[in-house]
Amino acid sequence: MGLFSFLTQELAIDLGTANTIILYNEKIVVDQPSIVAIDQSTGKMIAIGEQARAMHGKTHENIKTIRPLRDGVIADFNAAEQMIRGMISLINTKNPVFTPSLRMVIGIPSGSTEVEIRAVRDSAEHAGGRDVYLIYEPMAAALGIGLDVMAPEGSMVVDIGGGTTEIAVIALGGIVCNKSVRIAGDGFTADIQAYMRQQHNVKIGERTAEDIKINVGSALPDLENPPADYIVRGPNLMTALPIEVPVSYQEISYCLDKSLSKIESAIFNVLEQTPPELYADIVQKGIYLAGGGALLRGLDKRLSEKVNIPFHVAEDPLHAVARGTSIAIKNLSFPFLMR
Repeated sequence: MGLFSFLTQELAIDLGTANTIILYNEKIVVDQPSIVAIDQSTGKMIAIGEQARAMHGKTHENIKTIRPLRDGVIADFNAAEQMIRGMISLINTKNPVFTPSLRMVIGIPSGSTEVEIRAVRDSAEHAGGRDVYLIYEPMAAALGIGLDVMAPEGSMVVDIGGGTTEIAVIALGGIVCNKSVRIAGDGFTADIQAYMRQQHNVKIGERTAEDIKINVGSALPDLENPPADYIVRGPNLMTALPIEVPVSYQEISYCLDKSLSKIESAIFNVLEQTPPELYADIVQKGIYLAGGGALLRGLDKRLSEKVNIPFHVAEDPLHAVARGTSIAIKNLSFPFLMR
């Protein structure tokens, strides 16, 4: 048995639309953008993660950059398999001769269909996973935040990722009610691209929109510590001449308002379904925000004002799901793990 455990490598994977995070021995060993660059003529992967992201939007006809996940689920099976395999190989580079057997726990959106769940499982198995367990992302986020998910009391988590926003009420080791909406970080990026096109007549790519979101992204038009305006450079849509446009956080809060309102209505929807005893627990404890979207300036304040329940941003929102999957792999007896 000792030799068998030595030959088994346990990996906790947060397979995200925007970033893939892998933990091994409770340490983050891979934190890379979920993107691959593939040679069109051979179909082979030539770059992964940060390297592939640097190529995104700058390739010629022989190279194609693919984001294998869309809206939290696998959109390109072949690219997803290559990406998972490539990410795992980043860990195993130290010992190229010895390939251990892999046991994985992977986070998936709570609104996944049977087909989507099967696609994740198959991709993981093809990438070398011998034992593959799946966990719903809001449950993993709750574990990663440090909530006692097995307790007979209600906890509510809002996980705003790249492709989906997962909202769930958790009690006694199970999800009582939940909603998964396909409005999240990628939707915010698309909103910013559309806004820059309509308001400033400037064409920007996904990466620039992402930079705007990080530098001046805001959920409120009034912030206590406002960030400085962000200068955007790009071609004018009418003349194709280069222009520089300063973008303020107020503009971004206006442009993200519609998407944030949809997330708010989804939160209300889940609260409506929540049993009264659990609702009382949630009002007392507050609602927890996780995922990259939780880093949007003023989001917790905006939601607290709208919903009238305090919102708390997790200590490390970007890695909450990944840390939760890491806790789950040490406790495979958890009732919410799916084989």
